[in-house]
Amino acid sequence: MKTLVKMMTMAGIAASVASCDTAPEGDFKYTIDAFADLKVMRYQIPGWEDLSLQQKEYAYHLAEAAKYGRDILWDQNCKENLRVRHTLEAILESPDVKKEAPEYKDFLVYAKRVFFSNGIHHHYAEDKIFPACDRSYFAELMREAGVVDNGLLDIIYDPTIYPQRRSTDTAGDIVKESAVNFYEGVTREEVEKYYAGIMDPKDPTPISYGLNTKVVKDADGKVVELPWKVGGIYSAAIEKICEELAKAREVAENDIQKRALGLLIEYYHTGDLHKWDEFNIEWVKDTIGTVDFINGFIEDYNDPLGRKAAWEGYVNIKDFEASRRTETLSANAQWFEDNSPVDPRFKKATVKGVSAKVINAVCLAGDSYPSTPIGINLPNADWIRKEHGSKSVTIANITHTYDYSAQEMPTSTLAEFAYNKKEIEMEKKWGTIADEIHTDLHECLGHGSGQLLPGVSATAMGEYASALEEARADLFGLYYTADPKMVELGIMPDPEAYKAMYSNYIRNGLMVQFTRVELGRPNTEAHMQNRKLIAEWCYEKGKADKVIEKKTKGGKTYFVVNDYQKLRALFAQLLAEIQRIKSEGDYEAGKNLIETYAVHIDPQLHKEVLERYEALNLKPYGGFINPDIIPVEKDGAVVDYVPVYTDDYLGQMLQYGRKYGTL
Repeated sequence: MKTLVKMMTMAGIAASVASCDTAPEGDFKYTIDAFADLKVMRYQIPGWEDLSLQQKEYAYHLAEAAKYGRDILWDQNCKENLRVRHTLEAILESPDVKKEAPEYKDFLVYAKRVFFSNGIHHHYAEDKIFPACDRSYFAELMREAGVVDNGLLDIIYDPTIYPQRRSTDTAGDIVKESAVNFYEGVTREEVEKYYAGIMDPKDPTPISYGLNTKVVKDADGKVVELPWKVGGIYSAAIEKICEELAKAREVAENDIQKRALGLLIEYYHTGDLHKWDEFNIEWVKDTIGTVDFINGFIEDYNDPLGRKAAWEGYVNIKDFEASRRTETLSANAQWFEDNSPVDPRFKKATVKGVSAKVINAVCLAGDSYPSTPIGINLPNADWIRKEHGSKSVTIANITHTYDYSAQEMPTSTLAEFAYNKKEIEMEKKWGTIADEIHTDLHECLGHGSGQLLPGVSATAMGEYASALEEARADLFGLYYTADPKMVELGIMPDPEAYKAMYSNYIRNGLMVQFTRVELGRPNTEAHMQNRKLIAEWCYEKGKADKVIEKKTKGGKTYFVVNDYQKLRALFAQLLAEIQRIKSEGDYEAGKNLIETYAVHIDPQLHKEVLERYEALNLKPYGGFINPDIIPVEKDGAVVDYVPVYTDDYLGQMLQYGRKYGTL
């Protein structure tokens, strides 16, 4: 489970003007490109030089394994994505294409957007992306590059073909209407009937049914699963992944890592989800290694039914100094669980194996590239969390890069959307640390808290599962950010610091985040739904006491928190209800919360927010390119691995296509 960057106004990113503890050295430029609603940054790898040669080699091969999964995600997002990408690559690299025409700039923006989104749908809003250049001009580019159409222009330009990556029209068939390549020739009813027939809801250690398969009908019209494995779908890519994982295994830091990698390779060869669980159990045990990784079919956000997982890779190294904070949280996990404001029936009697650390990214890949989370908590299986624990990470160099990049900008959302000077000063003083602590709580403890009642399926929330789970973890963090225990443990620097987090969260959830949504469109992304649900619910429930007050000044709208303790009490109340919904598998109550508070945006407020944000000339979304890790040879032997910080976004995309393309 991921914590995505909450907005360019949050997470230390906070507000574009928040101060940083450590300023970047030299004249390193973090923001390297900007187009449409996106900006691209590059990050540095603190601590790389402190690694041993063995650790560097281990990280290098894990990174290579991660990059070889790129084509898998493209194909998962839509079956035509790779054909579109190969066409864009051919045009961009062809010496015969005339690139002087004014329309070529429009084509270039489209190409960059598609590369950023790993396909033809917006990476966050999930609506189809269209070129600004004319269809006839695009056709001319294809002819010059020697690319045959074969219906490709219809796929690119026709708004009725693959309109959404993941359909949010719950009145229709969200399986048939979604562009994701997880299902073909089947309906939602057929898929749900198929899984209902093979699942055992009483199994105390259930596998994640369907996590690594595509569902289709065979020649006889029978619904079947096709596995993603060596010898199955994506075999060519997975074989390359396994080759690099095997090389990494030879230089792993410890025996736990070696056993985990062996199990992962075996899983990729067999497609056996029991083997996937064995890998995750072993992976959770490794709390001593400096280098760590994620590799596999992991998060189910892109699946309209919340079952199929997108491919993802991540390589990181531990930030030992910064990890002291998260290690303190881990050591006190049982106290937080025991004192949570939820029904005792839904609490874990014994919290096991919660490990947490701060990390620095080395390589982003698959569903984490170029847009990446700032926090991760895995594995996702509830029973593994309960019996064996989980790993939680906060990604420091990504968060700090957002900070540094924001400092390069002349304007800020904080100055525009905060009500008064007091709010701005509070955010500058405490916003960064308060939001980082909230992320720690969300990932380290929130996702791992609570338990399902016996017999309740982990998939009981269906298409609402992701938004509800993110809301549950966010509420856990919001509630405890203000707890005196945080000051007692030395984590929160001041009893009042949490107020910056509360004010920013409400501003974002009720208003600022909608800069990311096209006017007239609903709020559909799971993390954004989570934030709107929490902020809107608390605003409505606290109206009588004016806990949150809607104010106007100079013709502009603001949302101001008047009573922070009452707001905390509302967070507790909603946390208790969402935990009940999940623990009992109350689908209808979960649906009602999402549909009532998380989806619909007030059109007048939305229009105002978009106009105010447009005047700032900022980009609401950000993503990253990776450093190139280069082996250094001497006398025929590798003597070092050096990160090279390229600033060529499009160049890296084309390089990855040439080097890591397998499908």
